[in-house]
Amino acid sequence: MKAGIRKFENMHIALWLIKDTSWVLLCKTMGMVMIMPTLSLAFYITWRMRKMRDELLHNLAVCCWITANSIWMTGEFYTEDTWRNYAAVFFILGLTIIAWYYGSKFLLGKKDEFVEE
Repeated sequence: MKAGIRKFENMHIALWLIKDTSWVLLCKTMGMVMIMPTLSLAFYITWRMRKMRDELLHNLAVCCWITANSIWMTGEFYTEDTWRNYAAVFFILGLTIIAWYYGSKFLLGKKDEFVEE
């Protein structure tokens, strides 16, 4: 299953780079337009990888990260950076997901597994 999703992961990286490059270059329209395809592909990859616990949790953290970046970018573009605290919620959520994954894996010895539907 992992090999079949690889082309989507690579496209996702390209979209993410375009979004963040637009942000740093202050290209508001392009940055805002790129939020939807970047997030959509991130959630699609997460859905496709949902049966593998390690991939699911890492991809959920990526979705949180991109959501946080999108909120932060929008705040910088349109609200004089007043949305940063909202973005922090999603950064913390992503970190919590990753901490829970590694905590359960290394501290509790939980093995990676396929999630049954």
